[in-house]
Amino acid sequence: MLTGKIEKPWLTEKDTRLTLAYWIVYFVAFLGVAGGAIRCYFAWKQTLHLGNLCLVMEDNFDTFDLENTWTQEVTMSGFGNQEFEMTTNSANNSFVRDGHLYIVPTLTSDVIGYNNVLGSPPYMFNLTGCTDANSTNCGAVSNASANVVIPPVMSARIHTKNQYAIKYGRVEISAKLPRGDWLWPALWMLPVNDVYGPWPRSGEIDIMEARGNGPEYQAQGIDYVRGSLNWGPFSWLNGVSKTFGWWTNRRKTFADGFHSYVLEWDEQFMRIYVDSRLTYMLYLRFNEPFFKRGDFPSVVSNGSNFIELEDPWASGTRNVAPFDQPFYLIMNVAVGGTNGWFPDGVGNKPWLDGSDIAMTEFAQAQEKWYATWPTNIEDRALVVDSVKMWQQC
Repeated sequence: MLTGKIEKPWLTEKDTRLTLAYWIVYFVAFLGVAGGAIRCYFAWKQTLHLGNLCLVMEDNFDTFDLENTWTQEVTMSGFGNQEFEMTTNSANNSFVRDGHLYIVPTLTSDVIGYNNVLGSPPYMFNLTGCTDANSTNCGAVSNASANVVIPPVMSARIHTKNQYAIKYGRVEISAKLPRGDWLWPALWMLPVNDVYGPWPRSGEIDIMEARGNGPEYQAQGIDYVRGSLNWGPFSWLNGVSKTFGWWTNRRKTFADGFHSYVLEWDEQFMRIYVDSRLTYMLYLRFNEPFFKRGDFPSVVSNGSNFIELEDPWASGTRNVAPFDQPFYLIMNVAVGGTNGWFPDGVGNKPWLDGSDIAMTEFAQAQEKWYATWPTNIEDRALVVDSVKMWQQC
């Protein structure tokens, strides 16, 4: 057993190296915290905010208000994309149930028979309640020998043009997307008036577009959504490739549940995102004129003549035009089309965009693509839970 005093030199003689190491650890930790705080502060300072907003429209779909909020477009026009659906006012294609709006694609053959769609024998179909000013878009005659078909799908397209539009503000839509090959759900906006000329001169805001094809589809299927702006001097000279973005849901698809699709927009910026600002598809600062942003050629061909290309937005708000005017909201489910949204040669696409009989090729493949459409309306429809629109005030 040891006796006597036990010396403990570490209590009286401090090791300067240990002391230095101690303070270095705390100093580095302090620098990390301070650096993070500074970065967060400047990120917040640089984030552009909308300012005061006033709610101008909110629809939770307790009813389907076709008098004061929504208008149904009824036409066979193809909407410039040569889409393969007609849009109707039928309760089969758009209706409200249990607080949700449903936009549902259905088969035309369920109404008139498959042989009549293909024109064997020739068959005339007139669209009830057509809203198109061009009467040629209100009916069609199928003829198998001429490879002319009646649009093989019925769907719906609704808008707020007659009731609600905003210039700068916020739009938030809670929706679940449809499954099914070649379905094309969209939540988007167009100008109330074509101030700068016909599309795309006066602009288009695509809050959300998607493809109903499965995740295995190589051109971004239902596990992707996209946001974009369309703008340009001519339909064939569009700057959309410079103003688009996308977001992917890696664990689930956007048909598995509801997500919020949001537009925020003022004179300084436009932001389109899914659920939160951390998952944005497009964040665009209005820091240069769109004519300059497009880097368009100075001279273009107009038939056999060459003309000098002028800025169509010179009279508008600098850096913002054509997105300096009121836009209204559109919601629809399109099917197919020949504008390139579904690229040729991907996913066993049953038609070619350059074909003169693209819709006929699609209709003839009905058995294959319809087999991918869920029989359950909940899964085949664009289901909208709510829509809100705010105006900057």
